[in-house]
Amino acid sequence: MSWDMVLSQLHYIIPEESKHGTFVGRIAQDLGLDIGEINSRMLHIVSRDENEYFQVNLQNGILFVKETINRESLCPDTPFCIIPLQVIVDKPVQMYRVDVEIEDINDNTPVFSSSVTNLVISELIPSGSQFPLKGAIDPDLGTNSITHYELSASDHFSLDFQKYMNQIRSLKLVLKKTLDREKQSFHNLTLTAYDGGKPRLSGVTHLVIAVEDLNDNAPVFDQPFYQCSVTENAVKGTLVFKLNATDLDQGKNGEISYKFTNMEMEKLSKIFSLDKNTGEIRVKGEVDFETTKMYEIHVDAIDNGDHPMVGHCKVLVSVVDVNDNAPEMMVTSLSVPIPENSPKGTTVAIISVHDRDSGSNGKVSCKMSVIDLPFNVNSAFMGDFSLTVNGSLDRELKDQYEVVLIARDEGFPSLSVSKTLKIDISDINDNLPHFLQLVDTIFIMENNPPGSHVYTASAFDSDIGHNSFITYSIIDSSIDGIPISSYMSINPENGKMFASVSFDHEQVTFFQCHIKATDAGLPPLSSNMTLNIFINDINDNAPIFSPLYSGLKHSEITVKTSRSAEPGHLITKVKAVDLDSGYNAWTFYKLKDLGGSGKFPFTIAHQTGEITLKRSLTDSDNDEYRLYVIAQDHGEPLMTTETQIIISVVESGEELKFDNQETKVTFEAFSDENIYLVVAICIISTIFLITLIVFSVLRWQKYRVEVNELKENYKICSNTGGSWMYSQHTQYQISSNSSRPKSDLIVFTPNNFQTGNEEQVNPQGLMLSSSYKVRKMKYNSLWLVLKISCISYCFLYNNMLKSKKSKQHTKFYKI
Repeated sequence: MSWDMVLSQLHYIIPEESKHGTFVGRIAQDLGLDIGEINSRMLHIVSRDENEYFQVNLQNGILFVKETINRESLCPDTPFCIIPLQVIVDKPVQMYRVDVEIEDINDNTPVFSSSVTNLVISELIPSGSQFPLKGAIDPDLGTNSITHYELSASDHFSLDFQKYMNQIRSLKLVLKKTLDREKQSFHNLTLTAYDGGKPRLSGVTHLVIAVEDLNDNAPVFDQPFYQCSVTENAVKGTLVFKLNATDLDQGKNGEISYKFTNMEMEKLSKIFSLDKNTGEIRVKGEVDFETTKMYEIHVDAIDNGDHPMVGHCKVLVSVVDVNDNAPEMMVTSLSVPIPENSPKGTTVAIISVHDRDSGSNGKVSCKMSVIDLPFNVNSAFMGDFSLTVNGSLDRELKDQYEVVLIARDEGFPSLSVSKTLKIDISDINDNLPHFLQLVDTIFIMENNPPGSHVYTASAFDSDIGHNSFITYSIIDSSIDGIPISSYMSINPENGKMFASVSFDHEQVTFFQCHIKATDAGLPPLSSNMTLNIFINDINDNAPIFSPLYSGLKHSEITVKTSRSAEPGHLITKVKAVDLDSGYNAWTFYKLKDLGGSGKFPFTIAHQTGEITLKRSLTDSDNDEYRLYVIAQDHGEPLMTTETQIIISVVESGEELKFDNQETKVTFEAFSDENIYLVVAICIISTIFLITLIVFSVLRWQKYRVEVNELKENYKICSNTGGSWMYSQHTQYQISSNSSRPKSDLIVFTPNNFQTGNEEQVNPQGLMLSSSYKVRKMKYNSLWLVLKISCISYCFLYNNMLKSKKSKQHTKFYKI
């Protein structure tokens, strides 16, 4: 459909003066609308005129008259009186154009401007002369206007009127017979005007004709009909036309003066002026094309004789339109606010534009002042435009638009009018709650009071209203089979997290908590964050001596040493383990000073716990010494534990005897039948050593890389949460010989996170399990070879003992 060719979709005709409630048409049925929907869709009528002449019954869809319409008042100068209507329904927005034509009825009587008309006619005027008469006025149109005139019976006069397009344009009194003043000086006639309506109406005026015996030549124009034009809004004094009339008389009877006929004086004298001497017609007032497009001026040329004679002419002045009216803009429908997810083509507003000018001066286009807005102006019916969505809308980026609409005509110079529409964008739930940090780390000191506040989760939502209301929750998970809800709780409104239990670093060192933020939109949207929780150690565990030295508070352990031992000889070594980690687990050894301990010939290494001979033993030294060893950590506050060691000093001869007996038994056991056992043990030991050397050489480089990687993975925990636990893994030996044992190996092992999962994400999101698993596999393999070797030793040695059934061998086996 070409909308420019559509003037209206419905056309109704009703007579004027119709009363309130008069049926006009079934507008809902004619437009194809469902009568059941016109009420819910808010059908309404918009007219350009401020008066509301019509109304729609929303129950049956009938258009009826609301106010009585007078066609002559509404359309005084137009032959067709049409009231344009806009029928608009919402949800969705639709617009229809309906024209209602007001049909004229014969409700006005023809009226003459005066009830008596005086004429002066010289007796010298020949028969056949014509005298213009001022006709009656009837505001009705067509057949309801004046269609006929009648003159009362007369021997000297008759009536002549000419019709043009069924309308009487001129009315003249015709002299049929020469007048004779001596016979009759006055003639009284009756002029009646009739219209063509039903019933037929009429108006009457009386003609009083005085006969004079004077001037016998009337002025004559060079032509009876003139055409000219004038531009509207022409300045005052502009020449419109110059008339020219001549009179065959001489002297004062030939002197001519011009004037408007009596019927034109009242109206035209305000717009035009006529120079009575020169016949020049000039602009006097305001010429408006929109008010009157053409003026019909009747001019009389009167001579100056004793009995003036009159010549007549008609001047048609066409008004040339200029672009002097700006377009008029009216918003007839505005649907705001609009959702931010409105699709393209959604109608936002309907704009009606009208220009009172004609031609190109009255052609109007409507556009937006800014073209980069997500809206577009589309042409609908003639003079109607729609504002639609033409792009994506995002309330979070812009929640209101000011659209400036400009209506501009095609005249020269062009005139325009603008109107600003404020369009609000309504919110939908299209944004997830957003955490400031997707991963965060906190540290909690162990032995914290239950219910203490440990963290506040904070998220924000770019939406507004209920779409931005956020609730917080903890995603279900478990720590070593225990639900996370047993450890932590969260306030759903403000995101504050509380510790539900008192944590113990020795049981749980690290776990993760996944927090969920959910908005209240429909449908609700959510996002998660990961909270890494480290349990910081405090010094709540005292050092514990290894099982060899543990027991009661004053347990006694006896150790023998030779009186001939040299200074620096290792007597024994104690070992204590602290369940804490880091600095709290660093154990310090010292001997308890009981007042006389300063004379003891023994000393202890503070770091390793090795008890050595401080000086050579003499005969004056005691045969037995009681040492009280204290193990102390470096925590705050300090925690200690104590054990007692009895050192028995023996003579060197007793020691040699003991060693010789052992050597003899061993020699007898291995010299006879069980030589094969020695060979088997040597073979197994060789295989074990070769395996260990090859394994160490092949894995050394990768081991170094893995250690570096492990340090990087625990970099975040280097202060408190991920501190290294100091532990010393060694085998304790009590030796009575003079040879110095090998020193223990001190290693540092990390506090591995016990979360129940094989793969654990560190605070930086790194996986800790892969390198740890590989290294664990390597150590397990090495430990497996060691256990196989030990089992083989035990099995072979047990066979040897069974074959000899020696008590000494049984003793060594137990050791």
